[in-house]
Amino acid sequence: MKKFLFFFFLIFSSTIFSQTKVGGIVVDDSGSPIAFANLVFKNSSEGTITNDNGRFYMESDDTYNTLVVSFIGYETLEIDLSQKVNYNMRIELVESTEQLKEVVVYTGKQSKKNNPAIDILKKIWAKKRENGVRKFKQYKYDKYEKIEFDLNTIDSNVIKSKLFKGLEFVFDDLDTSRITGKTYLPLFLNENFSKVYGDNVLKKEKEDVLGNKNSGFQGNQAITAFVEDLYSDYDIYNNYLKFFDKSFTSPLSKTGVDTYNYVLSDSTFIDDKWCYNIIYYPRRKNELTFKGDFWVNDTTFAIKKINLQVTKSANINWVKEIYIEQDFDVVNDSIFLLKRDYMLSDFSFSKKEKSRGVYGKRTTVYDNYEFNLPRGEAFYKQVADPYDPRVFNRDSVFWKNARLERLSEDESGIFKLLDTLKTVPKFKTYYNIVSVLGSGYIEIDKWNLDIGDIYSTFGFNDAEGYRLRAGARTYFGQNDTWRLEGYMAYGFRDRKFKHGLSGKFLLDRKTRLILSGGNRRDIEQLGLSLTSTNDVLGRSIASSSLVTVGANDRLTNINLSTLNFEIEPVTNLRFRLGGSFRTLSSALPEAFNLDYLDPTSPTGISSEVKQFDINSTLIYTPGKRTIGYGVERVNINDNHSILLLNYTKGVEGFLESDFDYERLQFSYTQPWQVGGFGRLTSTIELGKTFGEVPLSLLSVVPGNQTLFSIYNTFPNLDFYEFVTDTYATVHLEHNFNGRLFSRIPLLRKLNLREIFGLRGAWGQLSDENIALNSPSNIPLIAPDEQIYWEYSFGIGNIFKILRIDFNFRGNYLDNPDARRFGVTGSFGFKF
Repeated sequence: MKKFLFFFFLIFSSTIFSQTKVGGIVVDDSGSPIAFANLVFKNSSEGTITNDNGRFYMESDDTYNTLVVSFIGYETLEIDLSQKVNYNMRIELVESTEQLKEVVVYTGKQSKKNNPAIDILKKIWAKKRENGVRKFKQYKYDKYEKIEFDLNTIDSNVIKSKLFKGLEFVFDDLDTSRITGKTYLPLFLNENFSKVYGDNVLKKEKEDVLGNKNSGFQGNQAITAFVEDLYSDYDIYNNYLKFFDKSFTSPLSKTGVDTYNYVLSDSTFIDDKWCYNIIYYPRRKNELTFKGDFWVNDTTFAIKKINLQVTKSANINWVKEIYIEQDFDVVNDSIFLLKRDYMLSDFSFSKKEKSRGVYGKRTTVYDNYEFNLPRGEAFYKQVADPYDPRVFNRDSVFWKNARLERLSEDESGIFKLLDTLKTVPKFKTYYNIVSVLGSGYIEIDKWNLDIGDIYSTFGFNDAEGYRLRAGARTYFGQNDTWRLEGYMAYGFRDRKFKHGLSGKFLLDRKTRLILSGGNRRDIEQLGLSLTSTNDVLGRSIASSSLVTVGANDRLTNINLSTLNFEIEPVTNLRFRLGGSFRTLSSALPEAFNLDYLDPTSPTGISSEVKQFDINSTLIYTPGKRTIGYGVERVNINDNHSILLLNYTKGVEGFLESDFDYERLQFSYTQPWQVGGFGRLTSTIELGKTFGEVPLSLLSVVPGNQTLFSIYNTFPNLDFYEFVTDTYATVHLEHNFNGRLFSRIPLLRKLNLREIFGLRGAWGQLSDENIALNSPSNIPLIAPDEQIYWEYSFGIGNIFKILRIDFNFRGNYLDNPDARRFGVTGSFGFKF
């Protein structure tokens, strides 16, 4: 839902405080735009750099009379500013012909040798661990953060459009961006004040949130989660800076000399400290890089000021601009500490100059630093409750003292504007439509009920034919301590009703003790996962896929009842203990039976399994972040590892359960950010079943007969092609994020992304289990002779939403109806 609501902002995509504004284009004598030209107000350190198209915009709270424009290999030009606002400027630079003694003139790509800028850069690398709070044993500081979203490029066409008919009052308060010069309308503002404590000796840090104030969509955790994930913390001294799930090479990186051109441009005093100014810009297009400049002190080689602007050619979707500023204060005459961090993102469907979109702005201010006050390890174990109601209900006196940077007049007006908007029926209609598309549920407030989810309404499979489904859930708020959910479905071929009912109850918020249970009677494709289904409402895409490869007739009737307790005594460490009772039988016995030898049956064969299991699971997700404190929380990030250990005990005789067995399973999923080479996702799964069990309880190597790319499955395997009681699988998928295609001239402008996948499975099936399942009418084969493997090549970001994978089978080509090659795909909005 986060991304649906984000794109809602895009679809619905003045007061002047500054004293000097300039904007326009810089060209050479032939009229061609000059990218990365340097502009600065004379006798100041305030400046900017032209974008890929030679365009610029800059403003200042101070009044300046002269603009200085320069670029390597061109004459420096000083332009008199006749008025405070100077838009649509056309600045023409002339190539430099003067040869100065002992001056090297750099043009185009800069040399890595004998470059004074790189000499300074090397000293920054050597000193970077000696700056900031790392210099002290302990530290403490105040942190104030505000995040704002605004509609931008507001003009008369937008104001008079039918979309905003009846909402014209929102345009009474418009402002102009000091970065882009565009008129914008504030829509959302979140303020947060906290105190941060750290101990470099103990390697501990904690942040106590003391106040949080939200305007706009404060009840919507999906938007809040999107904002939290969007603006994660970063350190400019790191080699790579992560934004929008992508790694950008930092201009201060040790690999920067291979990625950027560096030019020593100027030197001057800033706050009584002599600093060098270095301009940097990318060596190649289409890579995840920045352009900008920074000021660095001549003795500590600590950064005093830096700005970073993502180039328009960077392979990133829906983001037209990213602009970052950081300012550092000097304490104790030599320690540089981060004072202010500002980031602006311009989200838009198009990167064209005049396209409309949404600004996302984050400003973080740091103050009141204290050092070398030890607090002990016990202090860091005491974590404040971030959902304490007092945190969200601070009065105006608190915020007056907490704001380390005052709100502008327009920012202050957001709270009143949004309160008014919520009473306008037309705006509520827009918001409700997007909420339905994002969550899949239709809210009925007067009944505290949601209808849905709408995306499961229609389906098809070989057993049911066409299928209709309708469901609902209780919904009093996003932090409900209990939730009931259920559905009914009907298959037009088998003419049978199906159902599912689930309940979850949060018994203790501190330890997140949850009681859950329910019942489901339905048809399911069990061959898509190595783990038994215990989700009474879950349903795999293979069970209702409209189009499949080959016959999708190996389906199972399932009647499942569960009761579980879950507890999270330590953050991100969960324990689950529960029991389940399943009745399993084939949905299409003629094509796929689940028969097994049964001496107690009159015929010696049974086709139905009744099984009671006791299940215990440990799930560890280090680094996972969530918001909310109800029975269902919202995940913020997906860049965390997942470790799962599962033990299942089948109990024979209880509730007429048929089999006694034990199963042990382990899986480990880890995403790896491989610097500027993209993102690798790896998964290892291991499992073993002790005892004799029928086919319906064995571990099936997950095939995939759908046309969708589904991670952790084998797209060239049919369902139940390999059946095991002992198994090991490995999945590797690497997304290069366009790193390779960006070096191919004909493909560079398409911003395509290359994905490589490699998968393997090994398993065994004991002679006892083969004998037990001998009546089965499908071959029982395990990949025990050699590891089964596949590989794939994928192209992502086609039209910005489509990914296509070309999948190849590596071996076992003699299996019945073995598929050597297949094509799968997926859709999605990805940055």
